[in-house]
Amino acid sequence: MVLESLARIVKVQLPAYLKRLPLPESVGGFIRLTVSEWLRLLPFLGVLALLGYLAVRPFLPKKKQQKDSLINLKIQKENPKVVNEINIEDLCLTKAYCRCWRSKTFPVCDGSHNKHNELTGDNVGPLILKKKEAGGKPQSRVPLPKLIATVLKQKASQEAVLI
Repeated sequence: MVLESLARIVKVQLPAYLKRLPLPESVGGFIRLTVSEWLRLLPFLGVLALLGYLAVRPFLPKKKQQKDSLINLKIQKENPKVVNEINIEDLCLTKAYCRCWRSKTFPVCDGSHNKHNELTGDNVGPLILKKKEAGGKPQSRVPLPKLIATVLKQKASQEAVLI
């Protein structure tokens, strides 16, 4: 029953509909069409436009959703731009700064990038700033857990002074 109805539409009604459409012989003929002829053409042109769009759509560039492209998920979201200023004079010998935006002590690295890297397959790590020794050589690298402990102690002592 359904196939019979579909066959009748394709074989009988669609050709009859297309024969009744006021399709001009040339491009200039479209200018001479009346309003009622344009109204009869409108559904046909709409279907053609839809089919054209559906045919081209797979080749159009896909837009990323804004949530997919967010890097900063929670730090200072109330600000239009996150900016942290650190005076060079305030640096200890070595300091690690967060680049993954996951640190609970942002802008100082707390090693959160390790979990992020495991979960996502990413390879992000901290920005490490080192002061040079008097002889011009950089200090040896401080292990991250020791560095984090030092940073947390410094932060606690600074907060104690503020209180």
